[in-house]
Amino acid sequence: MSRLQGKTIFVTGATSGIGKATATAFAQQGCRLLVCARRQDRLDALRQELTQAGAAAVHTVVLDVQQRTAVETALTSLPAEWSEIDVLVNNAGLSRGLSKVYEDDPQNWEEMIDTNVKGLLYVTRQIVPGMVARNRGHVINLGSTAGHLTYANGAVYCATKAAEKAISEGLKLDLMGTAVRVTSIDPGMVQTEFSEVRFRGDADRAAKVYQNITPLQAEDVAEAIVWVASRPAHVNIHDILMTSIDQGNSLVFNRRT
Repeated sequence: MSRLQGKTIFVTGATSGIGKATATAFAQQGCRLLVCARRQDRLDALRQELTQAGAAAVHTVVLDVQQRTAVETALTSLPAEWSEIDVLVNNAGLSRGLSKVYEDDPQNWEEMIDTNVKGLLYVTRQIVPGMVARNRGHVINLGSTAGHLTYANGAVYCATKAAEKAISEGLKLDLMGTAVRVTSIDPGMVQTEFSEVRFRGDADRAAKVYQNITPLQAEDVAEAIVWVASRPAHVNIHDILMTSIDQGNSLVFNRRT
């Protein structure tokens, strides 16, 4: 029997990409899935998929993590049977644009900072006190190779992922003396809707990101997330930095011609 069976898992940004793959992977372990995203129609479809995948139960919440009041209201009013979160996966995140800082649209900065940094903090602030009170739990944050090495035209996105790395490290230190674990999962290039979001729906430009290269798939990252969550309770995996075989870091790629 899986160590995770029956555990309550909360995944933010769960209706696409890494979030959806992660929710599905936990469902296959027989977990109870609390999932949030901004679109009700996608959540409705996801509920059915997670149930079919083996989830013990599914509860959906329409939520934009950028909105602090909405996060507080939604997470303080969860049904009692969903209020004790065993694993929080702070997956909601995005990138906007690929421009020089001095030429970029400040709206891009607002969205990235509000989602990748402040959204992560808002959700964490609501969930972690309960974990501390119960003296058990696991926070898994989605970082990036971009948080380890800055690349040109991506300064603000890289900064948000460097912030995620620092927040994860600091949270782990703050939780010393408790049995609550913290992990940062830092993938490189992953073939998801990420690039289409970055380029605001420009599918042709997004496709070029993955040309002549083998990227990670969302399922690869989900597998790593489930693995760290399923370690024995006394084992904490602090971080996993992962790329495909064709990526060395944020700057070095093997593109086949």
